[in-house]
Amino acid sequence: MKNIIDFLIDDFHERMLPKPMPRQQSMTWVPRKANVVIGMRRSGKTWFCYQQMHELLDQGLEKERLLYLNFEDERLLPFSARNFQLILDTYYRKFPDFKNKQCYLFFDEVQRIEGWDMFVRRLLDTEQLFICVTGSSSKLLSTEIATSLRGRSLTYEIFPFSFKEFISYNKVNLKSDQRFGSETRAVLQNLMSQYIKTGGFPEVQTFDAELRREVLRNYLDVVILRDVVERYAISNTVALRALIRHIINAPATRFSVNKFYNSLKSQGVACTKNNLYSYMDHLTDAFLFYPVPIHARSEKVRRVNPKKVYVIDPGLLKAMPFNITDDRGAILENLVFMHLRRQGLAPEYYVTKNGTEVDFVLFTENKPGVRLIQVCWDINDPVTQKREVRALLSGMQELGLNRGTIVTWLDEDMSDERIDIVPAWKWMLKSEN
Repeated sequence: MKNIIDFLIDDFHERMLPKPMPRQQSMTWVPRKANVVIGMRRSGKTWFCYQQMHELLDQGLEKERLLYLNFEDERLLPFSARNFQLILDTYYRKFPDFKNKQCYLFFDEVQRIEGWDMFVRRLLDTEQLFICVTGSSSKLLSTEIATSLRGRSLTYEIFPFSFKEFISYNKVNLKSDQRFGSETRAVLQNLMSQYIKTGGFPEVQTFDAELRREVLRNYLDVVILRDVVERYAISNTVALRALIRHIINAPATRFSVNKFYNSLKSQGVACTKNNLYSYMDHLTDAFLFYPVPIHARSEKVRRVNPKKVYVIDPGLLKAMPFNITDDRGAILENLVFMHLRRQGLAPEYYVTKNGTEVDFVLFTENKPGVRLIQVCWDINDPVTQKREVRALLSGMQELGLNRGTIVTWLDEDMSDERIDIVPAWKWMLKSEN
C-alpha cells in the first residue's frame, strides 16, 4: 500500500489539473474545520474541488502543497483505517519542509473507509492542514459526513448548474449592469427553453437528446439502487418506484402519504404508511426530492398539512419515460424553487384564509421582512390572472406586505406598484445578483 500511495501522490503532482467550468459558489478555509462538499451524485462535487485547487494555485501556492486522493480508485483497495497514517507519512517524507507549512488535502469519497472521521479529526487537531472531503455513496450519504465530524466542519451543497451557470457554459457572457435589449432577450429566452429541457447536470450538457435522457435515467437508477435499496435493504422496490413515478409526474404539488397509500392499495401494491414515510426520507437524503412545508406558526398545522415536493433538476423531469405531466406551470415552479434553494433559502408555501395558495413565502436575512412569490406560466389569460393575483394580494394583506412577485415564463408587467410580474429568465438573473 505504501508504494501505491507514493505513486498516487507523484501522479497527482505530475499531471495537469482538469480545468472546470467555474461554479458560482466559493469555499472558505477555516483553521481546525474540514470543508464538506455534499450533493446528489454527478452534480459536480469533484469538479468543484478542482476549482478550489485552481484558485489556490492562482494565489501562488505550490502545487506540491495540494494533495488529492479519490477513495473510489481501485488501486487503493484494500484500504483500511490504519493505512491513513501512511498517506501522511509518505507525503511528509517527500516534502519534509511542509510539516510546518499550511497544506491542503482533498479526500474524495472518503466515507468508503471505516474510521475516516477519526483520522480527519486527528489531523485537524494535530497538523497544519486544511481538509476537504466529499461523498455520496450507498455506505454513507454525504449529509452524514458533516454529522460524523461533530461540528468540526463547514458544509457546501453542490447542485446541478443554475441558469446563470448554464448561460456561462454556453459561452454567453453577461455584464453586471447588463441591459436586456431585443437581441439579448431572444438569446436568453432561447437558453431558458433549452435549460428547462436539458437541466443542469454538467456531464449531459453536450449530449444529444436521446443520450442525455439515457444518462439521466441512469443517474436516477443509481440513486434508487445504491443510495436507497442497497443502503436500507429495501425489498419492496415496486412501491418505491411507484412513489418516485408519482412525484416526478406531479412535481410542485402537495403530497399526502395517506392518499398515496390508498392509491397503492387500490392497485394491489402492498406497502405500509411507515415505509412510505421512510422512502421519502431516504430520497430526500439522497438529494433527489425536496419537501416543502406549509407556512404556519403552529407546529401542529405544519405537521398535519401535506408538504409540496420538488425534484432536483428539470432534466430529470423531462428524461423519465414515465413522465407524462403537461403542467408547464408546475415545471416552472419547480425551477423557481431550485433557484431559491441554491441560494440557501428555505421557502415554504402559504395558504390564505380564503383557501388560495401562494407558492413561496421567504424569510431572508439580507432583505429584512418577508417576500411572497407566485409562479404562473402564462398570466395573460384573464381567469388565470385573476386567480393568481387574488391569491398573492390576499397573502400580502394577511402578512402585512406592500409588494409581491409573480414569476412567469415570458410575461412582464410593472404597471401595478404592488406586484412585479417578471419572466423567469430575468428574475433568475436579477435575484441571483
